[in-house]
Amino acid sequence: MTDGILVLNAGSSSVKFALYAIGAADPSLRLRGQIERIGHDAAFIVQAPRGTPPRPVAAADHDQALGLLLDWLAREGAGIVVRGAGHRVVHGGAERAAPVRLTSAIIAELSALEPLAPLHQPHNLAAIRALVARLPALPQVACFDTSFHATQPTVARRLGLPLEYEERGLRRYGFHGLSYEYIVHALPQVSGATLPRRLIIAHLGNGASLCAVRDGRSVATTMGFSTLDGLLMGTRCGAIDPGILLHLLREDGMDHGALSNLLYDRSGLLGVSGLSSDMRTLLESPEPRAKAAVDLFCYRATRELGSLAAALGGLDAVVFTGGIGEHAAAIRERICRDAAWLDLEFDAAANAAGGPRLSRPDSRVAAWVVPTNEELMIARHTRDLLELNP
Repeated sequence: MTDGILVLNAGSSSVKFALYAIGAADPSLRLRGQIERIGHDAAFIVQAPRGTPPRPVAAADHDQALGLLLDWLAREGAGIVVRGAGHRVVHGGAERAAPVRLTSAIIAELSALEPLAPLHQPHNLAAIRALVARLPALPQVACFDTSFHATQPTVARRLGLPLEYEERGLRRYGFHGLSYEYIVHALPQVSGATLPRRLIIAHLGNGASLCAVRDGRSVATTMGFSTLDGLLMGTRCGAIDPGILLHLLREDGMDHGALSNLLYDRSGLLGVSGLSSDMRTLLESPEPRAKAAVDLFCYRATRELGSLAAALGGLDAVVFTGGIGEHAAAIRERICRDAAWLDLEFDAAANAAGGPRLSRPDSRVAAWVVPTNEELMIARHTRDLLELNP
């Protein structure tokens, strides 16, 4: 038998999981999958190391989904004994700058942050509570998407609102921190050089953001108080004039639910194209509205890239990651070519081949594509915090 770590990422209707064995070096992935459509026609999917067709399961809530998962791991867990669990938790608030071992008091603290991330935090905590109920002695760790951005200066976090709102927690937090943290550690291994002093990481996927990193620390990012801000995304609008929201409240009589649905679920690539939130579908489509959505996605990303270069006082390297960043060569090319003014000399052949280097060897600003691995980052934090050494 081998000691292991269970990594969980719970959404509103899904629980993604990864099982790692603890070894002398990095934790080693043994199994990965998800239970999706919880509360509806739930299905259990195993993705790695052996893909199997989805099979229907009865999972009315996260508690039942976790029960199914734990029973399955006991039978099919490749001889792994789970010694700890690590969770992706979207929001750690202003105080949590590092992963933390979960206690009832900390779970209550994180629950109080639900109004700051209502579409994510309650579901993250539902999985934690379900695991506590079934395995109360199992140590659990929360790893926060906001923690990496705790190093940002006050001026980068502040909103132009009266101080009383800042004291209530209304400020810029930033997200995708686990992905950014992973890339900071992985890039030197890919490039064979030290980490660039002034780095912009582009996490481009259904959710998308950019982060300015100086000397390995976040100094600015495009997401702010919520995961709505910044870039155009799959179904999210990104940055929007607050006056438009006031207009919709006044003229269309929208309530909170209708406005939330518009901004989170009906906008972005889907809303602009009227076709799909999937970049692959849009790049293949001959429809003018598909092209318009792709154009806007690239324009917004390029414009924010320039903004973060200004925050860094210059630029030494760019890294693309996330589903679009890793797989959409056409999007990487558009953004890199539009960043030529930053002395980024793009290598089209290298990009078409998938990198990892996307810029010419003599380019002053280097460009790379590096696959992210948030699950491994959570497994590392869980191992270290719980001192789960082989």
